[in-house]
Amino acid sequence: MKPRILLCALLLAGTAGASAADRFDVAVTADDLPAHGTLPAGMTWAGIAHSYVDTLKAHGVPETWGFVNAKRIAENPASEAALDVWRQAGYPLGNHTYSHLGLSQAPSLEAWEADARAGEAVLKKHMAGHDWHVLRYPFLDAAGTGARHDGALDWLKKQGYRIADVSLGFDDWAYTETYARCLAKNDAAAIAGMKASYFRRVDQQLVRTKAMSQRVYGRTIPLVLLTHMGAWSAATLPEVMKRLDAAGAHYVTLDQAQSDAAYRAPSPHFGNGALMERQAQDAGIDLSGLPAVEPVGNLDALCR
Repeated sequence: MKPRILLCALLLAGTAGASAADRFDVAVTADDLPAHGTLPAGMTWAGIAHSYVDTLKAHGVPETWGFVNAKRIAENPASEAALDVWRQAGYPLGNHTYSHLGLSQAPSLEAWEADARAGEAVLKKHMAGHDWHVLRYPFLDAAGTGARHDGALDWLKKQGYRIADVSLGFDDWAYTETYARCLAKNDAAAIAGMKASYFRRVDQQLVRTKAMSQRVYGRTIPLVLLTHMGAWSAATLPEVMKRLDAAGAHYVTLDQAQSDAAYRAPSPHFGNGALMERQAQDAGIDLSGLPAVEPVGNLDALCR
């Protein structure tokens, strides 16, 4: 095989089954480092981070911002090793506030700013010599619109922060605690059922997101995927990445994705909720009739 043909074959290998027209850019991000949810018996947070990183590297993900809640380190000092794993992989860390505090939930704007500042010491330590001024709002809660929203955004800009938006997610967080319970009970059937449902939802969400992008923007914009670095997410990430590959995903950095005009559009509730739904609300675009995603279901009832 000629070198040029071989190169093309290798580039296309990761998106087998997807046509050139299906290809779309995706920046992968992970919230709640170093510890999301309950740690199942026999696992460590560093081990979960290794699994996460190994999967991402295997699929050619060039960068994954990990957003840190430093309070988790105060609660479990051993969890900080997960941040070392992340940095050793060359992946950056950003701020998710100290205690995962939603802006609308804070007692005041000043209290929220203090919580965000409290998360900076660990970033300065692990990101020494690199810019860590990227923030993901916990719960995607930027307080909607109004004085608190605008005040926080103004403060963040003055501190040099950029906002990590979200345009794709699979509700991986919703499965975390149920997965830990089912592992503790050794309920393999329940876990298999959860995975089957989850992977169907991943496929459905990809179809819905592409359709929503076409309706809102008339094209498929670069996507920013939200994941959470917990045991469930690490266990299911290899299959999720396979499905992303098959759907046509091409992995880019967060800055590359958010350089698209869609992420720079002004909005009175910038940063609040997911990008496309926010833009649709601003523009008065009807999102009814899009492909559906089956509900998560009553996970709370499993493995009790």
